[in-house]
Amino acid sequence: MPELAGDWEQVAGVDEVGRGALFGPVVAAAVILPKSAFEELAAAGVRDSKQLSSYRRSKLAEQIQAIALDWKIGYANNKEIDQINILQASLLAMKRAVTKLKVQPQMCLVDGKWLLPELSIPQQSLVKGDERSLVIAAASIVAKVWRDDLIMRFATKYPAYHLATNKGYGTAQHLLALQQYGPSSLHRMSFSPCRVGNQ
Repeated sequence: MPELAGDWEQVAGVDEVGRGALFGPVVAAAVILPKSAFEELAAAGVRDSKQLSSYRRSKLAEQIQAIALDWKIGYANNKEIDQINILQASLLAMKRAVTKLKVQPQMCLVDGKWLLPELSIPQQSLVKGDERSLVIAAASIVAKVWRDDLIMRFATKYPAYHLATNKGYGTAQHLLALQQYGPSSLHRMSFSPCRVGNQ
C-alpha cells in the first residue's frame, strides 16, 4: 500500500467504525506506526478491517498495538450522534482519537473525504483510505476490534437485540426486535428504524 504522506516520520492513520449502526457509539482510532513496521504489518495481512475475519482482526489489532508508537480510541455516543448527526459525530470521534495521542503526529491521514474540524495538525483526507494506506487500515482494525468488544459487553445487558451477532447494525433480526421491544437507551433515535413507536 503506498503511503501518501510524503517524508513525514510520524503519520497518524485515522478511521472510524460503526457509522451505519443503529445502536451504540461511533468509534474511531488514531494509530502512529514506526516506518520500520510497515513491511511486517503488510506481510501479516493488515488491510481494510471489513475484509478480515473477526479472529484475524483481533490478532492483527494486538500486533498493531504492540508495534505502534502510539494509538488511541475516540468515540461519540448515541446521544451525541442524535444531537449533531452521524457525519459530525464521526468527525468528532476521529478528532478525539487524534487529540488523545501522546506522540504528536506530524501529519494525519484521515479515511474518507472530510477533514477533521479545528485540528491544529496537518491532515489529508483519503477516500477509500483503508484500502490505500496501511496506517489507515491499521486504525480501522483497532477501531473495529475495540467497538466489537464494547458491543459484546452490551449484548449481555440488552439480549433482545441480538447484538452479539449484528454488532448494532440493522439486520432483519435487529429490526424485528426494535418493532417488538422498541429502542433501548443506547439506540440512535435520529436513525429512522429506531423510531418504531412513532410510525
